[in-house]
Amino acid sequence: MAAVPKVLCPLRAAMLRQLHALGRAAAPQDTPLCAAGAALLSSHRSYRSRPTHGIGRYKYLLPKEAPKRKKERVQMKEINPGSELEFGHVNIQMTSYDLCLVEHFAQYVHRLCNRLRIPVSESYAMPTKTNEVLFLEERGSKMQLDAVLTTHQRVVQVSALSATFAPILLEMIQSNQPEGVHLLIKQHTEADFKSRLKARPELEELLAQMS
Repeated sequence: MAAVPKVLCPLRAAMLRQLHALGRAAAPQDTPLCAAGAALLSSHRSYRSRPTHGIGRYKYLLPKEAPKRKKERVQMKEINPGSELEFGHVNIQMTSYDLCLVEHFAQYVHRLCNRLRIPVSESYAMPTKTNEVLFLEERGSKMQLDAVLTTHQRVVQVSALSATFAPILLEMIQSNQPEGVHLLIKQHTEADFKSRLKARPELEELLAQMS
């Protein structure tokens, strides 16, 4: 009796194959579902050999950019000397060794002037300066590098500041001045504008020879 299941298993498999073949032959091939299935089974990936026809391109959707203009030479604006009732161009200079500290304080001064409706002409950063601190050894004459100090400066330039409101503004700025920030308020001059530009000693020598 143990050999009976071994004989029935091949017979059962053969009968299942015959039933499956008869079912496929008897199924109507003209039905939409069968036709779609047959098309899917017989289709091949023809898109691999075809071009993408611009799929994924987006540059034509963006607005056309205007042609870039050449940078014009920076020219000094006319300095307002002021009058008896109001100051002209006034520079609020903030200097510190800490970049984040002086940057946040400059933002505070700029926002304060906007809230008080004081016109801000410009707000800019001055070139960074680096100073080396040297020390002399106890037994020797050789100088050693101790530290490198980097000075950061920010300037907020205001205009049309009334003479009566200027002391109030100065007191408000000084009361919120953080430690480690040097504050200087002065009248804007031509030398302040030239200090923003990069020094070119060779050009200055040539101009001096020509003059």
